[in-house]
Amino acid sequence: MDFALEHHTDSLKSVSEIILSNAVNQRSDRLYNIIHILRAGGLHTAADLSRHLGVTPRTIYRDMDRLIASGIDICATPGLGYRSGASVSLPALNLTNEELEVLHLGLAVIGEGAEPALQSAALSLSKKIEAVLPEEGQSPPQPFGFALYPFADAARGFQHMPSIRAAIRSRQKLQLADAAASDQVIRPLSLDYWGRVWSCVSWSETTDNFACFRLDLIDHLTALPELFVDEKGKTLQDYRAGSHTN
Repeated sequence: MDFALEHHTDSLKSVSEIILSNAVNQRSDRLYNIIHILRAGGLHTAADLSRHLGVTPRTIYRDMDRLIASGIDICATPGLGYRSGASVSLPALNLTNEELEVLHLGLAVIGEGAEPALQSAALSLSKKIEAVLPEEGQSPPQPFGFALYPFADAARGFQHMPSIRAAIRSRQKLQLADAAASDQVIRPLSLDYWGRVWSCVSWSETTDNFACFRLDLIDHLTALPELFVDEKGKTLQDYRAGSHTN
């Protein structure tokens, strides 16, 4: 009887852990989708977002509070909706993606694994950077480079950056798979950083459409011995012009 009860308790515990894990993953995906929608521009009401994402407006309000508390630059206008805030910039200094990557990666790594003195210095430096970022109208953000839930695993994506960056420069096709998609052959177009998450903007030859892949969710990535050339409707300029929404 004791063994049977213990086995039943362990089974219930496993089921609960699976349910909790799925809920966390769904929320993380939803938060990223909200960021992606806001970044496309315009004002978006909680009602519109809830219909698009299949949740209640109350859930959207909680998600927005969570994103803003994490330091994401979101502007809320009562009666009108939400929109993305200012882009990442520093006074008298414009950062390239590579420079921003160095800052983010260096502070994140030191903040997580270095000795206490260096961790303290990294935190101090991140606060100085945050102090000059355009964050008007928000509660104080978390220090730059120190990932917060729901994107606490973002550092995992750093391992793929050299391969993706090299493929973008050489116009080399890649094969990758992530948590949301099986193997796809892509043309990597740009490394993008927003909301403390790095993603790869690409043209997927598998789905014949533009796609954004979060680097922290990539399971495996392989450089293919095949190059690509620009084609109308499949370039980064086309993506930015909005042809990916058609």
